[in-house]
Amino acid sequence: QVQLVESGGGSVQAGGSLRLSCVASGYIYNRNCMGWFRQAPGKQREGVARIAIGNGRVGDRTYYADSVEGRFTISRDNTRNTLYLQMTSLKPEDTAMYYCAAAFLSPSGCRGSESADFGDWGQGTQVTVSS
Repeated sequence: QVQLVESGGGSVQAGGSLRLSCVASGYIYNRNCMGWFRQAPGKQREGVARIAIGNGRVGDRTYYADSVEGRFTISRDNTRNTLYLQMTSLKPEDTAMYYCAAAFLSPSGCRGSESADFGDWGQGTQVTVSS
């Protein structure tokens, strides 16, 4: 079983930045795809960014939704079992609950993954961007 705990959410003005963290614990060793998703009130959960964890021969690969490309950066610190989402140039439409998720997927599967592909989820952290 995998436990994921997010933190770092908050309230910022448009144009501001936040960094979300997700600490993973438990049996995470076969989770090779991790992602950040968000859900705004009345909307479906959507993928924001994903990272396919490299296997030593191939490095990590990152994928982003068009709406955040160039503004958000997903990364990880393997020594701390922590996934990050650096968010810059935040917009009011980025307001949502943000969730960290983990799965075991092929690299191509990770790239095109949806929320239904992930079995492990955190409790979420709220991000509110005011205009």
